[in-house]
Amino acid sequence: MPAKPIPEGYHTVTPYLLVDGAAEAIEFYKKAFDATEKLRLPGPEGKVMHAEIQIGDSRVMLSDEFEALDAFGPKTRGGTTVPFCIYVENVDAKYAQALAAGGRETRPLQDQFYGDRSGTFEDPFGHQWTIATHIEDLTNEEISKRMSAMGQG
Repeated sequence: MPAKPIPEGYHTVTPYLLVDGAAEAIEFYKKAFDATEKLRLPGPEGKVMHAEIQIGDSRVMLSDEFEALDAFGPKTRGGTTVPFCIYVENVDAKYAQALAAGGRETRPLQDQFYGDRSGTFEDPFGHQWTIATHIEDLTNEEISKRMSAMGQG
């Protein structure tokens, strides 16, 4: 039987995080998001060459930084270039869990004009995460109207 083009447990797009301290990042994601470790390939000098964790129904790949590959995380580059959004059933509980695990709040948890309740934090490794629960179904027109009413449209 031929292999599946998209392996079991993966989606079409899989984020790949580069961090200074991949082993510590894995532990943070376990505490912040109840992530489970699926794979860890050790590299030289105690570094993680490649690892995979599961957050909800999504797989995230990560590794330590490797200068020879021009593979650097957000702290080395001076800030993240790719933020993440995670939808959960209880944003209040999960957001509090992420902050208790060591996340630094950058946008407080609140109801948003576009129908989500969300908040944003930076993890100890420089990545930006928004955690959200969808609380209201709106049309694009309703979202645009609310945005205009806020002076943002």
